[in-house]
Amino acid sequence: MAVLARVGVARIGAIELMFLFAPLVIVPLGMELGREIAGGGWPHELARRLQPGGAALAVVAMLLPPGRRAGSFALGWLVVCLLMAGGGLFDLFFPASKNPDRSVRAIIAVGRIDLAVGGAWLVASRLGMRPMGIQEPIGLLTAVHFHFAGFATAMIAAATLRFAQKSGDTRWLRRLVVVVVAMPIVVAAGFVISPGLKMAAAATFSVSVAGLAIYLRACGARAESVMARILLQGAAGAVFAAMVLALTYVIADYAGSDVLTIPQMARTHGILNGVGFCLPGLLGWVVEGSGQGSGISGQ
Repeated sequence: MAVLARVGVARIGAIELMFLFAPLVIVPLGMELGREIAGGGWPHELARRLQPGGAALAVVAMLLPPGRRAGSFALGWLVVCLLMAGGGLFDLFFPASKNPDRSVRAIIAVGRIDLAVGGAWLVASRLGMRPMGIQEPIGLLTAVHFHFAGFATAMIAAATLRFAQKSGDTRWLRRLVVVVVAMPIVVAAGFVISPGLKMAAAATFSVSVAGLAIYLRACGARAESVMARILLQGAAGAVFAAMVLALTYVIADYAGSDVLTIPQMARTHGILNGVGFCLPGLLGWVVEGSGQGSGISGQ
């Protein structure tokens, strides 16, 4: 898709490519990680079966101009996202015997609900809707936000907390993770309510994710799999740079400066966060959990 966009065959930009990286790569990894940690019941299993088709429909929706046809194809991905959210709630209230404690299940449930919110914003964006007067590319960026900052980050946070629980006191990490998983919705609300809330929430989220990166690096260093150690510590380093850029952007945006534009953030922060943090972070925990059976799953 990136090559086709580069040579001008597919008329999509950096933000569209960043979004497609979620249904094609990030969400399947997050699905597998969630299954390793906590299962998810029949809605999650159905979502896993439908994911390839839903992702293909998301690609078609992105290639079409905004309108009814594009929105109809995007609905296919929304179905997958809604099933994921249902799986998270199902597992929260009807846990399987292998599931970790309730706090980890709650984090996973919130992440899966974020995915449904992101899917809904994709449909609105492809239909050409402007909910609450929000213009493009902010609508599509909101879909990106809930897929990466919401779902993927919550899954990495849950796996990190689960791994840390085996080695001692997780009181501070547990509190930090609560902030990490709560802030994406507050950041999104800030775009509607007030610039001050948006700046404060984005700054809080950036600092909390940087704090999570410290724990991720420490836990990654203790992983049994050599590949997992490399991936997790690399993810921790990348997210530090991504959060510095995010903090710079929100402060500059609040001050009315254009030192960092949205297209620049998509090409820098977006790549660092999506490819540098979410991809190796999810993959690292999947590798660790599927290794010798004593990783994040605790089995």
